[in-house]
Amino acid sequence: RQLKELIKSLRFKMLLVPVATITGTLLFSAFASLLLTQWSVFDCMAVGSGFAYYSLSSIFITQYKGAELGTVALLANIMRELATLLFTPLMVRWISPLAAISCGGAPMDSPLPVITRFAGKQWVFVSIVHAMILDFSVPFWVTFFCTL
Repeated sequence: RQLKELIKSLRFKMLLVPVATITGTLLFSAFASLLLTQWSVFDCMAVGSGFAYYSLSSIFITQYKGAELGTVALLANIMRELATLLFTPLMVRWISPLAAISCGGAPMDSPLPVITRFAGKQWVFVSIVHAMILDFSVPFWVTFFCTL
């Protein structure tokens, strides 16, 4: 019964946050491929589509594309999570709590306490929904871009 109430409480606007995170990350990753000529646009988008879920995405990318790109994915996703931990207070103050949530990507184990502290408890539910949607999308996006 509580799950049913939880699903009813989801608002369409809340679903726009993960959609914006996915879109922005993939666009930035495609743009980054212009600077990183060693890898194709699809390789860069595979790395970006890890959404800071470094433990899963780096394994998939290593299996599909090799250890070098898998290591790049691991480091890129760790840096994304580290940036969230370090810059959440600034993002919340100068941009929006949604910027910190979006920057956090898929995992919310480490960034959630920081986001909660600086953005407020009212953003916890949005953070968890955002993380769940991105968590489930990581295997799809990474394997999709690795197979192109």
